[in-house]
Amino acid sequence: MKNIKLKLARVEKDLSQDELAKIVGVSRQTIGLIESGKYNPSLSLCIGICIALSRTLNDLFWDEEITD
Repeated sequence: MKNIKLKLARVEKDLSQDELAKIVGVSRQTIGLIESGKYNPSLSLCIGICIALSRTLNDLFWDEEITD
């Protein structure tokens, strides 16, 4: 599943995939794979992305369509 929320938050901060990747210490390809839903990042990477984008884990990584 694509992570549109991550991409929108990154664009709102006026960051390229490469710029965000450098901030969090991964490759541009990793950010691209996360955004395309082809890579499931570790919790520590998720937290780093959230800090860089001034968002919460729920803002970027919670899928509201999943129900109990």
